[in-house]
Amino acid sequence: MSTVALNKAEPVAGTVPGAGRGPSRPRRIALVPTLTLLLGALYCLLPVAWVVVASTKSGNELFSTFTFWPGTGLGENLADLNAYRDGVYWKWMGNSALYAGLGALLSTCVSAVSGYALAVYRFRGRETLFNVLLAGVLMPPVILAVPQYLLLAQADLTDSYLSVLLPQILSPYGVYLARIYAAASVPSDVVEAGRMDGAGEWRIFTRVALPMMLPGLVTVFLFQFVAIWNNFLLPYIMLSDDEKFPITLGLHTLLEQGANTPALYTLVITGAFLAVFPLVALFLVIQRFWSLDLLSGAVKS
Repeated sequence: MSTVALNKAEPVAGTVPGAGRGPSRPRRIALVPTLTLLLGALYCLLPVAWVVVASTKSGNELFSTFTFWPGTGLGENLADLNAYRDGVYWKWMGNSALYAGLGALLSTCVSAVSGYALAVYRFRGRETLFNVLLAGVLMPPVILAVPQYLLLAQADLTDSYLSVLLPQILSPYGVYLARIYAAASVPSDVVEAGRMDGAGEWRIFTRVALPMMLPGLVTVFLFQFVAIWNNFLLPYIMLSDDEKFPITLGLHTLLEQGANTPALYTLVITGAFLAVFPLVALFLVIQRFWSLDLLSGAVKS
């Protein structure tokens, strides 16, 4: 009898006596960080909510009803936007898709090759070159826009699709991210093993290093796509033919005309609402590959 009582009183090996007894205390919530995050989310989402609600209002409802009260004019706004100048809005959307898609893809390729070279190879002036790239990251785009225009004007490329595409191909920030990720995800032992097996440098990069760098390159592509899609200054300087305008510049011209024709305000708001969908769709599609690549790891045992 005493032996049974003694065994019940003894704690299990590897545990702390008294652990797990009594009601668990609720986890304390940090009030200040939570409120800060909520205020930041409200600051970011409030304009989006306004655009969503305002796109449902007709011209009369836009200026006469409560700001966040839905309207009844979404279908009419979509029809008017589609009919405006024989659907020029969709031309602008297609131009933005071309600029952002092709530009981000080319920029990602250049960033991958450049970042890999800066991370793997040792050569004279490597750190100096990398510091110059860092200076390019800190350089405001407005400073580079006018010199880029003058250079492309000398080549007679202004007011063309190339005038918007070419300056976007080299992204200092993309090269910086690719270099950092290549240095962290591509082990030097793997590169040396490929060389010992007789593989060439290009084959090592495409077959060995590139799959390891894929999560970082997906990030570069996403950042660059969003940056080109939202870019306004460069197309504004380079382009004069509105048939080549991206969506940002096209909506700007509609907004300027809205000062004399208030009915165009609904088209601008509805167009801005539709312009968000490609970015959301891209993020949802890329997020799947992003998560899988981050979970897979670079070197598997």
